[in-house]
Amino acid sequence: MEGEAETVVGSSSKPCGQLEDYYIPDYILKPGVEQVLVDHAPPCPIVVFINSRSGGQLGSSLIKTYRELLNEAQVFDLSEETPDKVLHRLYANVERLKMEGDILAVQIWRKLRLIVAGGDGTASWLLGVVSDLKLSHPPPVATVPLGTGNNLPFSFGWGKKNPSTDQEAVKSFLGLVKHAREIKIDSWHIMLRMRVPEEGPCDPIAPLELPHSLHAFHRVSSSDSLNMEGYHTFRGGFWNYFSMGMDAEVSYAFHSERKRNPEKFKNQLTNQGQYAKLGLKQGWFCASLSQPSSKNLAQLAKVKVMKRAGGLWEELHVHHSIRSIVCLNLPSFSGGLNPWGTPGTRRAADREFTPPFVDDGLIEVVGFRDAWHGLVLLAPNGHGTRIAQAHRIRFEFHKGAAEHTFMRVDGEPWKQPLPKDDDTVVVEISHLRQVTMLANEPCRSKSVNDPSSPSLAHDSSHGDDKDMAAEEDEDEWEDGRRKFGAADTFKLPDEIDIAHLS
Repeated sequence: MEGEAETVVGSSSKPCGQLEDYYIPDYILKPGVEQVLVDHAPPCPIVVFINSRSGGQLGSSLIKTYRELLNEAQVFDLSEETPDKVLHRLYANVERLKMEGDILAVQIWRKLRLIVAGGDGTASWLLGVVSDLKLSHPPPVATVPLGTGNNLPFSFGWGKKNPSTDQEAVKSFLGLVKHAREIKIDSWHIMLRMRVPEEGPCDPIAPLELPHSLHAFHRVSSSDSLNMEGYHTFRGGFWNYFSMGMDAEVSYAFHSERKRNPEKFKNQLTNQGQYAKLGLKQGWFCASLSQPSSKNLAQLAKVKVMKRAGGLWEELHVHHSIRSIVCLNLPSFSGGLNPWGTPGTRRAADREFTPPFVDDGLIEVVGFRDAWHGLVLLAPNGHGTRIAQAHRIRFEFHKGAAEHTFMRVDGEPWKQPLPKDDDTVVVEISHLRQVTMLANEPCRSKSVNDPSSPSLAHDSSHGDDKDMAAEEDEDEWEDGRRKFGAADTFKLPDEIDIAHLS
């Protein structure tokens, strides 16, 4: 169909030269706009989402530059319009135009790419919207680092430093997006269940402050199959990591301080310095001296894993010294460190593990004793304590040595109350589905489908596992996990400041 016509319908107002490659006419973006003829379809049409409150003033500067270079209507400020509304409107209009036989709409539908600029929370927000729309041809996403950690951009070759915002820098980035390759990435469903508190308000549950970047992390409805009478059940998802323990405690302190004094957190370098200071203050570097062993994960939770789809639950042995556990999907944590590394074959304990592929339906589970332990990641081939690779993992907290612990998902932390009575708090993580990212070189993320990737330890059974996972995801929790946010409810509360989507 792409070769059916030399001239297609479009808008008469467009940029000159190479930027035509990225330009989308008004009538594709805005229903009801009059159509005119253009010479050809853009080879790389893009829609840009920017969190104007990320990166100090950089977000606003980026919006200005992109709107100068492209059609203003294809550049969106997330503080003014949410991605679910934008993409609903865009794809509804494109589908209408396709049904009317519009060739340009078909070509843009096939080639569309998205750019999102902001912190990891902002990028996760957009990825969740794309995932929940369940499009037959979902657009791949490129990420611009504007946060503190920037693990998502770094994992796919887009760097971790805040970008320049001048026109030449933006043109250069657009060129990279045009030639970027596509790579699938697993997404993960997370379920949190806790008994209704006897005291205090229940909406939101005090003192629980769930991460707002987890748009879908909300109490499930009474009709949801996960619902249990007498309990609050929350569901959500993530793309990078879930962590629990002292690293999440430091992150919680950082976010709390930033909420109290936002004027002190306008610069990426300053933010990273403040983060390190809080790590020292919280005792993360001297945990064995300043923190009781009762805060160690083995004392707080029973950990179970299902290593392959359809397998049996197995209880994990977590060493008594482990104070932080990270469930990692991408090879980037805390601003670019790789806690899993690449397992070898010399040590018997490593032989059951595979390299960390981002699309294999497995999540890597790593433990840390303290921040000094984490410093081994700075050394060649350094890694944390490899605990497991799993298709599903469950943490069960019973009444015990602590009143609360700290958790975080994709950089967003919260303080989690633990049982006071003979009860259980459950956190369960399971494979959901996949979205498509755009990768630039050097890309740290590895795909099972990339011939240059390290070989899998279990090649013979891996394909069967993926097929089983697909069947399980379709059949399990009917009307449950498949709704993971249900795009029309994929929203942030109005009162939330999106500057904090780090």
